[in-house]
This record gives sequence, C-alpha cells and structure tokens, in this order.
Amino acid sequence: MTVFEDHRDGFARAEAFCGRLAAGFAVAGGIALAVLLGITVAEVFWRYVLNDSLLWIEDVSTMSLAVVVAAAVAYGAREGSHVCVNLIARFAGRRVTRVTDAIARLLGAGATAVAAYALFAHGSCGLPCGAMTGSVSIPHMPFYYALGASLAAYGLLLVSQLLLGLAVWNAEDPNEPDE
Repeated sequence: MTVFEDHRDGFARAEAFCGRLAAGFAVAGGIALAVLLGITVAEVFWRYVLNDSLLWIEDVSTMSLAVVVAAAVAYGAREGSHVCVNLIARFAGRRVTRVTDAIARLLGAGATAVAAYALFAHGSCGLPCGAMTGSVSIPHMPFYYALGASLAAYGLLLVSQLLLGLAVWNAEDPNEPDE
C-alpha cells in the first residue's frame, strides 16, 4: 500500500466535508435568488403600477447576483455540473487519465487559490479603494469575500479529489466522469 492508500478514508471524509461546504453555498445561493426575485417583483410593481423606479434596485440586484454566482461555482463544482470533455479516456485509457486527472486537479487547485487570494486581497481594500456600488454605496467587500470563499471551497474540493484519486490509483476513481 502507498502512503495515500493508507489514508483513503480520511481523504473520503475530507471530500464529504467539501460536499457539505458546497451545500452551504447552495443554501446561500437559494436565499440570494429569493431576494433577487423579491426585488424584481418590487421593481416591476414600483415601475409599472406606481410609475416610479426604485433607486437601489440595480445595486441590490448586482450584489445578489454575485452571491448566486459564488454559490453556483462551489455547488456546481461539487455536483459536476461544469463542462467536461472526456476525450483522453476514450483515446488513451485509464492509465493516462490517472496522470492527466492529477495534473488537471493540481492546476485547478492552484488557479482557484490564486483567484481566491486576489479576491480576498482586492476585497480587503474596501471603501478606501472605492469598491462600492454607484447608487446607494453598498460595499463590495463582503461580495468579494463570498466569491473568494467559493473559489477556495472549489480549490479544497480539487485538493481532496486529487488526494482521493492518488489513494485509489490502482482502483476506480470515484470522481472520474462517466463516459
């Protein structure tokens, strides 16, 4: 047994934790969608019934959409809803895809880590950098952090899948897409 195979159960638990984290993002995204629906209905009512427009509608819509996107990134990554083209397995077989899966997960984890760091760094500047909406001055900081957290969760998922893939190197990878 390799070092990774000795810790297969721990890697599976880590991946399950990432799934619960993604479910939390799904709940936040659902709430943001409900808020977006509510403000859209309110704007339609104000605009067409009262002949007046709400000043803050664009700001709140944009920020709630940022939360929806953050939730979609994390939850979509966990559920495998992102686009996947599995041509390598068709032409080269599992022996090659073991290596390419590990490389892709490692590169993906690195890219999400860099993006999450950039979002946290840029978001921490906040109001002094003018990071706020135009109409009612909603600060962007929490929304940068939400996007950064979702990318960090995606990165953690990729790392857990990488480690689990290494632990099951000589067996079936549970995260390999179906052909």
